[in-house]
Amino acid sequence: MSYDRSVSAPEHELGPETVWHLQMPQIRFGRDSVEELGFQLADLGVDAAADETPHGLLVTDENLVDIGHVDRVTDLLEDAGYDVTVWDGAEREPSIENVDDCISFVRENEGEDGYDFYVGFGGGSCIDVAKGTRAVIANGGEVLDYIAEPTGGGESLTESGPPLVLMPTTAGTGAEISPVAIFSVEEKEIKEGVSSNHIRADAAVLDPTFTTTLPAEQTGKTAMDALGHAIEGYTTHPFDGLLRPSDPAERPVYAGRTGLTEMFSEKAIELLSGNVRTAVHNGDDIEARSAMLKGALFGAIAGLTAGASLCHAMAYPVGNKYHTYHGETIAVLTPATTLGYNAASDPERFASVAEMLGADTDGMGTREAADRARAEYVRLQQDLNVIPSGLTDLAGIEDDDVDWLATQTVETQQRLLRCNPRPVTKADAIEIFRDALHNWE
Repeated sequence: MSYDRSVSAPEHELGPETVWHLQMPQIRFGRDSVEELGFQLADLGVDAAADETPHGLLVTDENLVDIGHVDRVTDLLEDAGYDVTVWDGAEREPSIENVDDCISFVRENEGEDGYDFYVGFGGGSCIDVAKGTRAVIANGGEVLDYIAEPTGGGESLTESGPPLVLMPTTAGTGAEISPVAIFSVEEKEIKEGVSSNHIRADAAVLDPTFTTTLPAEQTGKTAMDALGHAIEGYTTHPFDGLLRPSDPAERPVYAGRTGLTEMFSEKAIELLSGNVRTAVHNGDDIEARSAMLKGALFGAIAGLTAGASLCHAMAYPVGNKYHTYHGETIAVLTPATTLGYNAASDPERFASVAEMLGADTDGMGTREAADRARAEYVRLQQDLNVIPSGLTDLAGIEDDDVDWLATQTVETQQRLLRCNPRPVTKADAIEIFRDALHNWE
């Protein structure tokens, strides 16, 4: 296995990167910001006063319909003058087949041109289905055409399609601003991503009032995903430590940390680690919920721009084979990956992470302080009392299972491993998986 410092640009100059690029959807944040959804669509050019009323698709899941959140959104859209159809078939950790179902629904009801606008509403799974659906309708074909080879066709998206607005109901995945949609390929027991700025939404509306109904267990687990983005983004390669692509169009969406992403990471770690205990144990605390949603947004801006790395690379094979929640998988892997194996890559930086997490590192040497980050993170998980204690507790994973997981990691997740601050071989992955079997007794 080779270690390519160019991250994912296939053609690069033999010189360091000197340019960084940040692209974001429009972001609307705050309590009751959903009430401005109609204004947001109009601002994107969807004119409710047009001769023919714009017709949109809201992609969500059955649970959010049952809770009543979907009615709140559709009522606001209809009051603003829009027609909206609801597709509530999004599944947890969606498969390619699940996205294909939504695409078929669009084509059967609206033809190849699809809807005038799209709204993704829910957790990361609902949001990724909405992103994938709009992208395939706009570009033609099917999802697999845009999955990287050898799993898919490796084609590039060239069109973004009609306006897409995403509204998260969890403080975790950051999918509402990311340029990637992740889907499971069930027959191969792997997860793959469609990665392109054309899959990114046009706008994100983040309203913390939708997150207060999230149960404590899901609150804690999605928070660990958000915290993972922030820490991974803070500790990945600096952008100018990578090689510059020959063509700017080939610059990867995960392109290394910058001073800007570091500021977002630092604030995200502060907000998430400082409020998650309250959000888990008192879910009606709207101030804590707001801080969590803001922290998840900042963590996504940092981690999903700079680059997710080893922890996410190892999480995808676990999630696909054992059908675990993404957030809880990130939670049990982070101590051994980001805060364990990777700490040797830059002890001073990881010592800073320990302090951000609340550790008292006075009097410690740099390497000892770096190791405190892992201990402080585990203590946080124990305080939440909703996080499995390791891979064995999570899914019954034992030592005999780690060889397959390590093989899948190094063979299918190079897009993320190239972002890691330390090279990772299969032998390394085996030892890291073993380390993650038990984070505490």
